Amino acid sequence: MAEAAELQGTTSAPARRWLRRAGALLAAVPLLAGLIQVTAPTEATAAPKPTGSRSVDVAIDSLTPATPTADDTLTIKGTVTNKSATAIDSAHVGLRLGQVMRGRSAIDTAATRTGYFPGSDGVEIDSKYAEKVGKLPAGGSQDFSLAIPLKHLALTEDGVYQIAVSLVGETADQPSYLRVLGIQRTFLPWQTTPPGKKTKLSFLWPIISTPRVTARTATDEQQTPIFRDDDLVKELAPGGRLQQLVALGKDLPVTWVLDPDLLATVDAMTRKYDVRDGDETTPGRGQAVARQWMAALDKAVEGHKVVALPFADPDLASLAHRGKVVSGTLSHLQSATVLAKTTVESTLQVTPRTDFAWPVDGAIDSSIVDVATSAGAHHVITRGDSLQESRALTYTPTAARPIGGGTTAISADARLSTVFDGDMSRAENSTLAIQEFLAQTLMITQQTPERQRSIVVAPPRMPTANQAQAMATALGGLEPRRWSEPQELSDAARAKPDPAANRQVPSRGDYPKALRKQELPTTAFSQIQQTQRTLDRFRKALTIEERVVPPFGTAIMRDMSTSWRHDRGASAYRDDVSGHLRSLTEQVGIIQKSPATLSGRSATIPVTVKNDLVQGVDGLRLVLTSNQPLRLKVSDPQDIKIDGGHSQSVKFEANARANGRTTIVAQLFTEDGQPYGEPMIFEVNVTSITSTVILVIAVGVLLLVLAGIRIYVKRRRAGSEPAGPGDKPGGLDPDSAPDPDSDPRTGPEAPAETGPQDPAQPSDRSSDTGSQSNGPSGSGEKVDR
Repeated sequence: MAEAAELQGTTSAPARRWLRRAGALLAAVPLLAGLIQVTAPTEATAAPKPTGSRSVDVAIDSLTPATPTADDTLTIKGTVTNKSATAIDSAHVGLRLGQVMRGRSAIDTAATRTGYFPGSDGVEIDSKYAEKVGKLPAGGSQDFSLAIPLKHLALTEDGVYQIAVSLVGETADQPSYLRVLGIQRTFLPWQTTPPGKKTKLSFLWPIISTPRVTARTATDEQQTPIFRDDDLVKELAPGGRLQQLVALGKDLPVTWVLDPDLLATVDAMTRKYDVRDGDETTPGRGQAVARQWMAALDKAVEGHKVVALPFADPDLASLAHRGKVVSGTLSHLQSATVLAKTTVESTLQVTPRTDFAWPVDGAIDSSIVDVATSAGAHHVITRGDSLQESRALTYTPTAARPIGGGTTAISADARLSTVFDGDMSRAENSTLAIQEFLAQTLMITQQTPERQRSIVVAPPRMPTANQAQAMATALGGLEPRRWSEPQELSDAARAKPDPAANRQVPSRGDYPKALRKQELPTTAFSQIQQTQRTLDRFRKALTIEERVVPPFGTAIMRDMSTSWRHDRGASAYRDDVSGHLRSLTEQVGIIQKSPATLSGRSATIPVTVKNDLVQGVDGLRLVLTSNQPLRLKVSDPQDIKIDGGHSQSVKFEANARANGRTTIVAQLFTEDGQPYGEPMIFEVNVTSITSTVILVIAVGVLLLVLAGIRIYVKRRRAGSEPAGPGDKPGGLDPDSAPDPDSDPRTGPEAPAETGPQDPAQPSDRSSDTGSQSNGPSGSGEKVDR
């Protein structure tokens, strides 16, 4: 209905009558729409062309100066495009000045409104400052440039003014009838006198990227890192996203927020590195830009406070909602916090603050706060749309507010933090965002001039180069410090809290559903923990664990990065980390053994352990276990120590007590008793005694029997001889009594009085003839006796 008053010169009474008639017509629209739906054809039709005050798209591509003074000339440039189906004639572009705005919500409304509203969009400035367009055909475009001295705008008081660029012209269906056919609004912050108390503004400048380094390294002595791609070169090169952030930020009053993983990655790029290309690797090509970028960053942060996020910027919300249920997951966040400090210190020679947590989009709930503080964070950066203020509060409160447990929530202003979220590659979007940012900051100062506030801005986590340029331009507009003054984030955290500000942390159920859908699943954290357990076992067997533990430890941290919310490579990255570690552990293991035959009662069983790593292994123990120990018993476990690229054959003594097949399980264990790798299972067949062994035993038994018979006969003969003179009763002469030492049963030459040997018992004779090993047995092998 607002378009009803688009006629130039229409009086208020006719306009009201026209509105009433239009209202009556609009009331019939639903009924007509229903009839049309019934009779309309089913095939899709083209969208109708814009009409009325939306016929022309007016784009404001630049507005300078963004925060003018009384002696300046305001220059506005842009383009008008006819989106309607008819040509426009007698057109001109002019500037409209609205009233000073009252409140931040008025800015929000004006920024989203489309179409012309005569009561709100003001009147056109003197026509001498307009630019003639003439005829604009359907689909046609034309650039414009307006220049107006500020003294001709009649700005009566300090504040935020709505200004608009409109196109006025005639259409073919209504010739000789000038009206507004297109309009675009923006804001003009105006201040001539210093405010009572300036707003303190903390602006976060994030230097964050997606993980690039894999867990893989080359086998050379330097352990050359292997990257998943070389795309970071584009971001570091002149004009790239990260290059622009550093180049623009070095002259701005901002707080640098760094991901230490990015610093470690670029530092690695300054030397030799490789890039995966399928199953092969190619040399990285970013050494020059990496050195240049690191030098520029080192100079840019000099003299500034630096906040370091935990290494690889772990997703706190995913950890709180999904990862916490997997035992041991939170320990990675603590390790990432510790590593963050050492990484920044070693690369930039700056001691960072590591007690700030920044959940994605500043969205928090009680569980996120608990997880953040568990790793040592004392300040949680949230946002006003998460920690919402009461409707009764008529001004923007200070960002810092205590939320219990010694933790301070830093509530970044939602409007200022999201104003640069859009596509800033379009000059129109960038210009409007800059003017809205400046207008909102001035409005905050004017809300309560007697009350100084401390405001924080948390922009997009990984801003594009165009977004960075827009943010820098907006901050440049505040450089004269006319209504605000810069402040470090650490100072904002110490600001005196506003007693009226909200301190109630939202519940877990209040977390935004859209953000929850982006979280890493619980299965991801289960996989991460399984990888960590494998690494813990593996490291105990290594002689040079620093070649393996750091690359995999940091890769596990990268598995939990916040950047995976917008990168579909998360699952592939986790699979590569866990798969590569598994392949390394499998290079140390037991070589499969074929079934063995044991032909005696004792023998040695050789088992071979391989080590295909480039480093030695130690601290492993090989254990052989018989599933039938009463039939076949094996000797005690043996320690394993093998140089890189070698194998070791370990021999175990085996004693059989019965014939038959027995299953043997060979398993490696770490020193703390944890199994290492997969068990190797083979079979040992204890056969019956051979004919040769039987013959030897039979001859032995026969000799024993013959010896016994001989002794018996000798004794019988001795007992049957007649007694001689002097013999004593009993038939034995004391002088002729046999010497006890020469008694056949007790003398040293007599055979032992033993019966046939028990076949189930091992004989000393057979073990003495035993035991020479010929190495690992082959297929159908017989184990050495």
